[in-house]
Amino acid sequence: MSYVLCLDCGATNVRAMIVDDHGSIVAKASQPNSTDAGSENPEFHVWNTDRIVSQLAECSRKAVAEVDAADIKAVTITTFGVDGALVDAQGQQLYPVISWKCPRTAEVMKRVAQYMPQGMLNSISGVGAFAFNTIYKMIWLKENRPELLDQAHAWLFMPNLIAQRLTGEMYTDRTMAGTSQMTDLKTGDWSTEILSAIGVRKDLFPPMKDAGESLGNLLPAACELLGVPQSVPVISTGHDTQFALFGSGVGENQPFLSSGTWEILMLRTPAAQLDAEDYAAGATVEYDSKGGLLNPGLQWIASGIIEWVKATCFNGESFDTMDAEAEAIAPGCDGVKLIPDFLPSDPVPGSIQGLVLGRTRAHIYRAAMEALTIRLRQRLQKLEKVGGFKSQDLLLVGGGARNKVWTQMRADILGIPIRISNVSESTVLGASMFAFAGAGVYESPEACRDAFGITYTTVNPGPQQAAYANLLAE
Repeated sequence: MSYVLCLDCGATNVRAMIVDDHGSIVAKASQPNSTDAGSENPEFHVWNTDRIVSQLAECSRKAVAEVDAADIKAVTITTFGVDGALVDAQGQQLYPVISWKCPRTAEVMKRVAQYMPQGMLNSISGVGAFAFNTIYKMIWLKENRPELLDQAHAWLFMPNLIAQRLTGEMYTDRTMAGTSQMTDLKTGDWSTEILSAIGVRKDLFPPMKDAGESLGNLLPAACELLGVPQSVPVISTGHDTQFALFGSGVGENQPFLSSGTWEILMLRTPAAQLDAEDYAAGATVEYDSKGGLLNPGLQWIASGIIEWVKATCFNGESFDTMDAEAEAIAPGCDGVKLIPDFLPSDPVPGSIQGLVLGRTRAHIYRAAMEALTIRLRQRLQKLEKVGGFKSQDLLLVGGGARNKVWTQMRADILGIPIRISNVSESTVLGASMFAFAGAGVYESPEACRDAFGITYTTVNPGPQQAAYANLLAE
């Protein structure tokens, strides 16, 4: 038996999972994750890398203790995109990791035309205008802490910060670079034009590594920290979305929805044609886990809103209770509507409309799911235009896939089958496929995916499809 240890840093949890060479998660441990307040402003959000590494290590030791650790062949690291930090030549951070949640970059994005027009940024990088993009963190640092950019030896994205502490090496996962809005979509490298415009030197970024390449072997201290008895390679993966795509089994030109704190609707395709209207609608293009493919997509906050409804209206009650109450509400929620714009960077704040006597918390919850599903429908139509295809079904993964009421609603509103990947941890399994290939256990990630085997559960449009069609036609 061979194993891969996957360290997965998410916005709400950090986890260590051990995957065997048949695709089973044989051990795991997790701890909650959250941002800290920035020192300059209590409204700022930063990640505490020291704490995150400590938590990952504790989770790793617990998970590793459940298997024969001598059979661990590789370690890999996945995290959310865009976030990272400046470090010195020894890998010491010069400033905390500015979180994608932090509002400080919203104002930077509004005036980015001082450096380069947003349309030009979009067309060069392929990445849409999101206030959390790495470029706006760089500009904020340039404007507020320029001495740090002068002192810095490198910029490391979150998984590479962690990998540097484990290996002593500095590299950049390509899938992370593709979220920055500072690369050139045509070349796959850093854009000298963009970096010159914002005044950031190119040598700040370590060499890029493709998924499946080694970032270096574990240092002796890292072996002890993780509970791994021998030095093994740390294999490059990176941005969790790309590996959820691959791990779900999605093929080319098949729409894929990762439903979590954010909903990320994407496609694996050799080319993507986007125009200014597409970018205005929130479209973006990232680098696929496999070279030669791109991931055009759209993203919006989703389960983050559902969690807000749970905390605000249900006082800690279970999702089973919430779903049972929502299922009893008719399509259209008796006129209750939710506008799901909850981020500081959204131009107009979100709202709940149609609240009158007799409406309940279940109306608000169902209205949130309906609003997010209608947004999905609009964005899927946009993705079909960008990719030049027509959806026959939608592949769904993530925590949102476990919500049966919401999944049925998606099928009814979209009018197509929803195929739920029975891979419960598509990001971790997708990353492990590249790690097994990088460690030589399988000849390629595709061969590993075939060996794992992936099955699906299909949810077809149901009796409420007609009611939703009428509501959408109004």
